[in-house]
Amino acid sequence: MAIDAGERSRVTLSAARRPRLPTALAGLALVAGVGYRLLLLLTDTPPTNSDEATMGLAALHIGQGQEFPIWFYGQAYMGTLEAYLAAPLVALTGPSTLALRLPTLALYAVFALLAWRLTLRLTGDHWYALLVTVLLAYGSDRIVKNQLIAGGGYPEMNAAGVALALLAYDLAAGRPGRQAARWTGWGFLAGLMVWVDPLVLPYVVGTGVVLVAFRWRELTGRAGALLGVGALVGAAPLLLDSLVTGRSPWTAVLAASGAGQSTSWAERLFGGLVLGPALGMGFCSPSACSRWQLWWSAALPLLMLAAAVIAWRQLRAYRQSASAPNGSRPSADPIAAALSLALVAAAVATLASYATSSAAGRSPVESSRYLSCLLISVPVLLWPVWRAARRRSPGLPGPARAAAIGVLAGTFGTAAVGTGATITAVPHYRANEAQHAGLVATLRALDVRHVYGGYWTCNRLTFASSEEIVCAVVNDDLSPGHDRFPAYRKAVAAATGPTWVAPAGSPLAARLDEQVRTATLTLRHIPGWRLYLPRR
Repeated sequence: MAIDAGERSRVTLSAARRPRLPTALAGLALVAGVGYRLLLLLTDTPPTNSDEATMGLAALHIGQGQEFPIWFYGQAYMGTLEAYLAAPLVALTGPSTLALRLPTLALYAVFALLAWRLTLRLTGDHWYALLVTVLLAYGSDRIVKNQLIAGGGYPEMNAAGVALALLAYDLAAGRPGRQAARWTGWGFLAGLMVWVDPLVLPYVVGTGVVLVAFRWRELTGRAGALLGVGALVGAAPLLLDSLVTGRSPWTAVLAASGAGQSTSWAERLFGGLVLGPALGMGFCSPSACSRWQLWWSAALPLLMLAAAVIAWRQLRAYRQSASAPNGSRPSADPIAAALSLALVAAAVATLASYATSSAAGRSPVESSRYLSCLLISVPVLLWPVWRAARRRSPGLPGPARAAAIGVLAGTFGTAAVGTGATITAVPHYRANEAQHAGLVATLRALDVRHVYGGYWTCNRLTFASSEEIVCAVVNDDLSPGHDRFPAYRKAVAAATGPTWVAPAGSPLAARLDEQVRTATLTLRHIPGWRLYLPRR
């Protein structure tokens, strides 16, 4: 968000006297955020699942030189960047959730660091940059799932989105040095995100519009060529697959989004505008939102409006002063104002596209992950209330300042409650992971190498056993399910007397119990699981 010349001067003078303290505190906040997430990883939090295991199997195959997948197994969209990042660690240490998540932890660190730098570019306020860094250090259940689970797309989107905004500012401002690298880097990240996950496209487009507005002449020459080459390299896997197979990833994305499935507008708007922002931006408990936690969803549109109004006024003030006949010095940073508008517009586009999708109505709790990109706009969204709280908005009445302080306090308080709820869930997650480890150990002890199981059982089991145990997916009615790696089904189908595995109390277990009563299978109980072995 842009600030006027007098305010920027005061901020600069203040920062010159005391930049070390807020900078040091921001560094501590960054370390705390990384440390908190590392502790979660070491205590099996957030819980893993078969989608993450599918990415792990891709990393395992890449490390072995067996497969080099472009897309997430079983579909023609969502690039496998996380698998390539984790492949060296998986090859070195063997399959483990920790090996998958160390690269995603590094991506969070990059995101938090670049968000701090972007906030300084837009506002020049070290204390406000500290506030943003502290907020991003918090991590509720939904936030740490988006940032740490290597399930495809989400951990890298925020880091890439903030990097695109930062590069756009530096390029538009003409910051000296490394211009060629910046143009190429912006193009590469834009192309890479088109391959990895299209959810971040509003931020690619928004920051790209800023580049065109301020540097359109350069884009017609060498800078445009460098950007284009970078974009082609970043999107090369997608382009190569489209050329070889003739498939369109956009068609696959639209089909997977459930656009043809019917949900009422009431369900979509509730999931998209009421539950979605609070849950997706980290202000709720694990998989649930209390009514009081939904206040953020009401505040978000107001914050977007305030941020857009301030940025627009700064742009208008710049134009008026720049065109004044007396040649007075422009009173605002037009690039910061334009980029702030772009980040607000990207947030609005992200929220609107989600609220109008069927996913918001069908599965609002889990689908709130689609709003994870909104964190990219946090440096802009909270700037109006920070200005008001510190009396930097002229003519602002006292009650408005009190309200701004309340919004800041509520933001941090609600995020802290969500983070605390995640910490209290750690013992439960650890117990579930211990039960799964017991399942793997029991199957190995029984010399079981081929099993049938549900979707959320199979690839997790196969990855945890380093493919020593191969699993084929079945539905609750025992019909063949969705196998993301078809070779596993062929191996199980060819095996003699495979075992069936089901979580205790699941519909699949209830159906398999019927086979036990007809003396087709033999039941064996272990904590959390039921094993159905063939009678011999």
